[in-house]
Amino acid sequence: MVLSGRPRRDPPGPGQESVWDYPRPPRLELIRSRLTVVLGAETIADTTAAYRVLETSHPPNYYFPPDDVLDGALERAPGASFCEWKGRAHYFTVRGGGRVVHEGAWGYDQPSEPFAAIRGYVAFYAGRMDACFVDGERVVPQPGDFYGGWITRSGAGPFKGGPGSRGW
Repeated sequence: MVLSGRPRRDPPGPGQESVWDYPRPPRLELIRSRLTVVLGAETIADTTAAYRVLETSHPPNYYFPPDDVLDGALERAPGASFCEWKGRAHYFTVRGGGRVVHEGAWGYDQPSEPFAAIRGYVAFYAGRMDACFVDGERVVPQPGDFYGGWITRSGAGPFKGGPGSRGW
């Protein structure tokens, strides 16, 4: 809930972590959860060796090793953006099962030192794919069109990205 432009933390329930306990600057964690991405009814990415980025007020972003993404599913797209923590990001056109999604994923060729482990890894926008899963649970995309976090039952918000959250 938001009052006077400032968010009020949702109390985490059993087995949940609050995104308001995530650090700023963000933290990178290796995880062994099974992550799956489906596009055009085809599984285009599947891993148990990903990284997640945890940042205050954001659901986690998940970064897949390139070897765990289907060959031919990614094509470098024009354009870039800059993250104050990770550096310059580039985008991918994502293909799967006959579907094509422009800027459906992103990655870093030369991330900043604290994020060096995700060099060459790929993060997918859950809202632009058919479905994304963490340990079999279908994720809810982070609100808004800019951020790419994946929301699961294990996270408590509120989450940055929706209307009125720009200044969080």
